[in-house]
Formats: sequence, structure tokens, C-alpha cells
Amino acid sequence: MITRSGTKLASVIGAVCATVLTLSTPAAHAATTDTDHSATLAALKAFQAAAGPGAAVHAGNADESWTLSAGTGTVNANRPIKADEHIRIGSQTKTFTAVVVLQLAEEGRVSLDLPIDDYLPGVVTGNGYDGTRITVRHLLQHTGGLGAYTPSPGLKTPPSNPDGTFSLSTIVRYALDASPPVSAPGEGFTYSNTDYYILGMLIEKLTGQPVHQAVTERVIEPIGLPRTTFPAPGDRTLPAPAVSGYHGIRVGPLYAWIPAVSYDPSLFSSAGAMISTLEDLTAFYQALANGKVLSAKSLAEMRTARQVNPGRGYGLGLQTYEPSCGGTARGHSGGVPGYQTFTLTMDDGRYVSIVTNLLMQVGQPDAQLVKLLDTALCEDAPQRD
Repeated sequence: MITRSGTKLASVIGAVCATVLTLSTPAAHAATTDTDHSATLAALKAFQAAAGPGAAVHAGNADESWTLSAGTGTVNANRPIKADEHIRIGSQTKTFTAVVVLQLAEEGRVSLDLPIDDYLPGVVTGNGYDGTRITVRHLLQHTGGLGAYTPSPGLKTPPSNPDGTFSLSTIVRYALDASPPVSAPGEGFTYSNTDYYILGMLIEKLTGQPVHQAVTERVIEPIGLPRTTFPAPGDRTLPAPAVSGYHGIRVGPLYAWIPAVSYDPSLFSSAGAMISTLEDLTAFYQALANGKVLSAKSLAEMRTARQVNPGRGYGLGLQTYEPSCGGTARGHSGGVPGYQTFTLTMDDGRYVSIVTNLLMQVGQPDAQLVKLLDTALCEDAPQRD
């Protein structure tokens, strides 16, 4: 089904779980006579047809917001995905983590250009690593040369604590041992979750708080994000209302959905453990852009992006994208078992936040995702001179 709602604004791991499969042909989409945002609706349908059981886009500008949904948030049910439903946001957590590090820099408790070994001596070492040459800024921008590491519940995981949770120090040691350096510090860009696990350790060292508590007290609560949480280790709950997450495969017109494997959030921690909604994610990035989270100097540092691909860059925990209609959109993508998300905002008030309740390892619909993001930002964009 396709649904549409509109309101005025007041304000990139899967693992297979042995459970019952749902095998069927794609459900027919209900026709709509509403021509508003028809191009975005078409892009959403194309994305969902190559993605999960459901997909939704929450978008708008300074004057209005609107939400489109295709498919279902729960298989074998007629449940359009809504913008206020809880989802696991994966690596969008990294932006929250980066904000706390930059706040600590503002407070004079850390310098971005000093080596991480000054703050966490002996942590980034072994297997070719030298923490005396890798700065905090390198970690924030994925330019420290750390090898990529992506945990996969039950497959590529470090030793857990007796209660099934994971400590950041154990994850970091496991990740560094598993993935040797890929470049000298500062020479290249390699997106690595390990960077943000180490930054989580840094936050805990400097604040004396667990990273989930530091992010909650410094970012989530001051902004006022009612449906955003950084779950504590051991808290596997996805609050209601929630979008159900799945693993899946597609073979021609057939597909099979498997409920996403359960895992402890501490496995992803400061690199990807958070829960939010499309509405709250939009509010977070808007607050960040409007100077309600960081000083103007820190925000400028965060936005200084290194080009990664044509039209795309990475700052300090902040991705940049240049839409076809001009300007610069900033935000972050995310992916954890059961969910793929992306949120982008622009300084003129336009924004887009998307989710699909599936994370694929093979056949990822990247082209359809980019088309959806671009169309949602550009369909009602102001005309350029």
C-alpha cells in the first residue's frame, strides 16, 4: 500500500536467523489520485520494490512536512510505516557521538589534532597501529587508516561479557586485530566503525560516564527528542510503536522475509546502537544546523568535508551530498540488522529522512536510494536563477 500524510511544521550487516520464512509475490500497491509529491512517490515505490517489506520517506521544507509509505512495516499485515515509529538508526549514531566529542573539545577537554594515544594510551596499538600518529580528528573523519570492521551478530563478534553485553575496549581490541591498517594516518579515507568505537572509549574516559548516558544527557535530552534513545547495554527492547526489521532475499518476483536477528545494542555502541524515528532524526539534524547543539566554530569544523566520491563528502561525523537541484545536503546514513536509514537536511529548510525495514548484504538498492533522496529534496526545490 501507499499512504500519504501531511502536517504543518511547528518545529550503509546482516545475519541470518533460523526462523519461519514468509515467501510470496510482491503485494500490489494501491493506486493514488493524489498528485502531490508524485515524483517522490514513484521513486519511493521503485526503492521499496528493490528493498524491504516496507519503506517510507519523511520530507519537507521550512513550511510543511509530509510522509509517504510503500509496503508494510510488518509482513502479512497492512501497516504503513509512519514517521513517528521507532527504528534502529545504525550509523546515524556516529553523528551523535561526534557531537559529544566536539562539545568536549569546546570545553577544552580534548584537542582534535592531538594523538588519540594522549588520551587512551596503549589502546590503538598492535597489528601495525600506532596511536601516537592517529589524531582524534582522523578518527572523526575516518582518515586514520584504520581497517574497516563491521560486526555481524553471531558471526564476527568479539568475546562478550558473561551477561551477553560487549565492552568497548574488547570490541576495539578485536577490531584492530581483525583489520590491519589500510593507509598511513591522514592519507586516505576508509569508513570504519572502529573509529567510532574508539571515540566512544574517549567519551567514557573524559566524562566518566557510559557513552549511552553521555549522549543522552548532552544531546538527546537538551534538544528534546522524545522518541530517541541510546539503549544501555543489555536493553534489547525496541519501544512501541515500532517498525519490524527483517533480513531477506529476492528471486525474480518472489521474496522471503526473515525477522531480523536479535542482538545486544552494545555490540554496535557508539558506532551504531541508537533508536529514533524519522521525525526525531529530522529534528536532530535541524537543531545541529541551527546552532542549537554546537558553537558556530565547531559546526564549521564538523561540516568541513573531505570528498569521498563525486558529489559526496565526509566531515566530522557528517556526510555531505550535492543534490541535482544545487546546494549541499548534510546528514548520515545507517544500517544495522533489519534497517537501512538515511537523513539529510539543507540550510534552506529542506530535508529528507528514509527507512526500509531490511538491510541487504547483496543487491543493495543504492541507485534507487540515491534517486529517492534526490527527488525528495528537489521535487519542490526553489527555482535557481
